[in-house]
Amino acid sequence: MLSVSKLKAGYGNLPVIHDVSLELVKGETLVLLGRNGVGKTTLLKALMGVLVPTDGHVIVNGANLTKLPPHKHARAGVAYVPQGRGIFSDLTVAENLRTGLRARRDNITRIPEDILNHFPILRDRMDQKAGTFSGGQQQILALARALCGAPDLLLLDEPSEGIQPSIVHDIGDLLRTINNDLRITVLLVEQNLELARRAATRCLVMSKGQIAQSLSANDLTNEEKVFEALAT
Repeated sequence: MLSVSKLKAGYGNLPVIHDVSLELVKGETLVLLGRNGVGKTTLLKALMGVLVPTDGHVIVNGANLTKLPPHKHARAGVAYVPQGRGIFSDLTVAENLRTGLRARRDNITRIPEDILNHFPILRDRMDQKAGTFSGGQQQILALARALCGAPDLLLLDEPSEGIQPSIVHDIGDLLRTINNDLRITVLLVEQNLELARRAATRCLVMSKGQIAQSLSANDLTNEEKVFEALAT
């Protein structure tokens, strides 16, 4: 459902990713590992249209999104939770979730009950300002807001960053639920191996702006093998 072919992108005259190609089938969770600065976030931004690729193609469900702006990607079924979560601190939980509804292709304007069923902590705090949440709670809100758009593909950039280990565990479980129950395809950029292990059906390793290696979900249980892959 996602096909990326020979993608190149960067910032101004600075190229960051080079000839990146990858494929995701519907319903899988692909984890993208790599050290800081290898181009993982740049890749996600290019897949969402935040950065316009200088070459290559991004195809989602057969539609060429390569040169389209982010709102067109959202309408095509792509949701993006950036590093740092990107919630609206001065808005309530309910108001944040309603912003996610704008990406829906069925034009539903009410927050779906199944979203609240997956995130019960939000149901009890709908009138609370999002900025009063802890980092982990804000990450859960960011996930729920993305799902309000009924995406086919969810792009997540390091959801474990800055949150406590118990919440990392919960987010791993949530991603499994999203993948198994909602059949949403997930591309997860992550450095936390515990979360990667809990969520991944497959793994790719980036190095120097390119895909360097492919690992299975079982490979992630072998720390020595993972560290060898990251050192390439």
